[in-house]
Amino acid sequence: MPSAPHPYLPQPGRRLLIGAAAALALPGWLTPARAAGRLALTPSQAEGPFYPDALPADHDSDLLAVGARRTRGGEVLALRGTLLDPDGRPVDGALVDLWQCDAAGHYHHPRDGGRADPDFQGFGRARTARDGGFAFRTLRPAPYPGRTPHLHVKVWRGTRALLTTQLYVAGEPSNERDFLFRRLDEAGRAALTLSLQPGSDGWRGEARLIVAA
Repeated sequence: MPSAPHPYLPQPGRRLLIGAAAALALPGWLTPARAAGRLALTPSQAEGPFYPDALPADHDSDLLAVGARRTRGGEVLALRGTLLDPDGRPVDGALVDLWQCDAAGHYHHPRDGGRADPDFQGFGRARTARDGGFAFRTLRPAPYPGRTPHLHVKVWRGTRALLTTQLYVAGEPSNERDFLFRRLDEAGRAALTLSLQPGSDGWRGEARLIVAA
């Protein structure tokens, strides 16, 4: 599906949570295979029907709260990532959008009937740092009928969409039944699957996205 023009302009001065993911040790499958030449682009996947029609008032990188209210549903996920170009160079100053359903499987979108948890933000945005790092605090993704747990991601540079894709959770039994996950080859699954580890206050995950910047 062709990417639509970016509906929102970056907001200078907006405080966004930025993670220094490049300083952390990455899982083995994320290690760049430099001997093989340039890095493979992260596979794109469908945007889906629930990307926001308008930018929510609260759209920072902490999806666990809306204003002073904090969700009590689901399990916490601290997601860090790195955005690189095919030569392995960090892509700084890009915007990373993340959106997902709440713990009960509902999105903040009119097409989902307005049933989503009002205390879960559902959509967030982070700007990449000089090392390409970004971070979100959100919920471990939940399943809903017809889909395995997943996160939606969209990367912008200015008004140009660099990537639209979805991230999955390693070991989820419903992955092999998911129609989008099943379309991925072995390399695509490796690129889009998060290996989550228990942390002090929930789960932690690492992502690496390769885009033609």
